[in-house]
Amino acid sequence: MTKLIRWDPFQGMDSLMADMWPSRGGFVPAVDVYEQGETVVVEAPLAGIDPNDVKISIENDVLTIEGETSKKSEVDDKNYYRQEVRMGSFHRVVSLPVSVEAGAAKAEFADGVLKVTVPKSEHAKRKSIPVEIKKKE
Repeated sequence: MTKLIRWDPFQGMDSLMADMWPSRGGFVPAVDVYEQGETVVVEAPLAGIDPNDVKISIENDVLTIEGETSKKSEVDDKNYYRQEVRMGSFHRVVSLPVSVEAGAAKAEFADGVLKVTVPKSEHAKRKSIPVEIKKKE
């Protein structure tokens, strides 16, 4: 007698996803994106990462942050109960909310936080439009 197996349309999805985007020990850093006056600011906590290993680029109002981190020394005899500290390469792509002047971007790294500041382009800045009031004749 054969056993009936319930059909699952998502069966095998985990292995398919793993084949498409293999895990290499990497991670995706969290980001905060906010407006500060006439600039757009992106902050990403990258504690424990050497700022010299971080690459930043902006193209078509899309910010890319990438880099790599590794353990300084590996100890094989540890019996981990939990291992959540992420190591490996990271890559984060953020679509900026307005058009920006990529050539004027500045990046700084302090206290484990990367801060990228990019001025808005002229056509993205808010403009006041006066309302003309006409009187009926």
